[in-house]
Amino acid sequence: MKNSKFIIDKFAKLIEQGLVSSKDLSAEILNIFKSKRDEFVFKMKLTSKDEFDVLSKRVENLENKVKKLETKKKSKSVKKS
Repeated sequence: MKNSKFIIDKFAKLIEQGLVSSKDLSAEILNIFKSKRDEFVFKMKLTSKDEFDVLSKRVENLENKVKKLETKKKSKSVKKS
């Protein structure tokens, strides 16, 4: 119940701030979920804080590479059509 109240409060704040753009809204939602994921992993004490920071950076870099490859693939498929 506490977590759902947290998420509802975050959504209410977003609406109050007047985030109209869907990109802004989706980016903010992703940030909320990423922070909750990071908090959860840190509480589980699966890794030390230093290791966690390094692993988070690596995952972020990999996500960026995947996005770049997806955009390349989309642009190539558009050119072929």
